[in-house]
Amino acid sequence: MLAALSLTGCAVNKATSSLSPGTDLNSIKSVYVVKLPQDGRHIDKIIKAHLEKRGYVVTNGPVLAGPYNADVAVTYADKWVWDITMYMVELSVNLRDPKTGFPLATGNSFHTSMSRKSPDEMVDEVLNNIFSATPQ
Repeated sequence: MLAALSLTGCAVNKATSSLSPGTDLNSIKSVYVVKLPQDGRHIDKIIKAHLEKRGYVVTNGPVLAGPYNADVAVTYADKWVWDITMYMVELSVNLRDPKTGFPLATGNSFHTSMSRKSPDEMVDEVLNNIFSATPQ
């Protein structure tokens, strides 16, 4: 029985999203994806590609001092862990007011090793949840 218990894994899946009151995602036409300085896996480019597939005009680049020249600025945080191979365990994406940085919409995806997804699938899941969310 101990051997059987040690061979079983634990799969955790969690995907959430929320919109700030009064947020109208239908008014968004242009997006600026803020690249994390330490992002060596180019998650910003994956987010950019997925937003372009949805019909948005998207640019990406570093954090800027002034307001972003877009309807929203997108920030993200990715967390990677080791389990035989490195994989993304969590991705959080925020759509922010380009002038104030206030979060207009947030999405998060969390998958442990047994239910892991590729970065492309994680981005797709988070963005699907954000764009199908209803205001609180």
